[in-house]
Amino acid sequence: MVGVETYPYRFSPPVDYGKTRSVKGEEWYQADEVAEEYEEKRFSRGGRLIDRREKQAVLDAIGPVDDQNVLEIACGTGRFTVMLAERGADIVGLDISAAMLQQGRQKARDAGVADHLEFMRGDAARLPFPDDHFDTVFAMRFFHLADTPAAFLSEMCRVAADRVVFDTFNGTSTRSIYNWLLPMGSRLYARSEVEKLLEGANLELVNAEHDWILPYGFYRKIPGSIADPIRDADTTIGDLPFADRFASVSYWTARVR
Repeated sequence: MVGVETYPYRFSPPVDYGKTRSVKGEEWYQADEVAEEYEEKRFSRGGRLIDRREKQAVLDAIGPVDDQNVLEIACGTGRFTVMLAERGADIVGLDISAAMLQQGRQKARDAGVADHLEFMRGDAARLPFPDDHFDTVFAMRFFHLADTPAAFLSEMCRVAADRVVFDTFNGTSTRSIYNWLLPMGSRLYARSEVEKLLEGANLELVNAEHDWILPYGFYRKIPGSIADPIRDADTTIGDLPFADRFASVSYWTARVR
């Protein structure tokens, strides 16, 4: 693989993103101390259940990854990038935070896959790749921070030949009760809004999974021994016919038309 500075392709983005690019909390997200504590704060204790579920959602959406060419947007500390590299994907992880990427590169070295993936610092609104370059493009924990989701989704679609995968937080969920208390808040979505975004990006919805009646923040605050039975109850409730509309998180899989 080659780095972003030497990437051999040149292109003109279809839209002028200079005025549309906007992600909440960019400065906070790029701080060294945030990167160093990111996984410990979010994926320890009950948060390990979140990590497990998110990884399964990615694997379910992408399927077998041997020899697939994959791009992860907002890869952060490389949780998914390294996981897919271990499974044989040819993968690039892109993020705006140099500190997060440093954590990811260390994770890749520890896992013995540093030679099988690439981490690049870059802007999700101006992806340095030609059209249709990747089999799959995905972004987890990204769209809740995007003030201009249509611009980002269109750019993801541009570089994807087959599939686009992402998640959203939902406006009819328990997260809406406390969202205003969060330092950066979150963009919350209705299904109709996601469907409109997909249509605007020329994507066809293939599958949607809805989960987590209780919000992520709750699980991160409790020990794993308490989180396990609560998660079991959460999953049972989530299987009821009416529960999708109250789920905190939706995982969307779409195909390029």
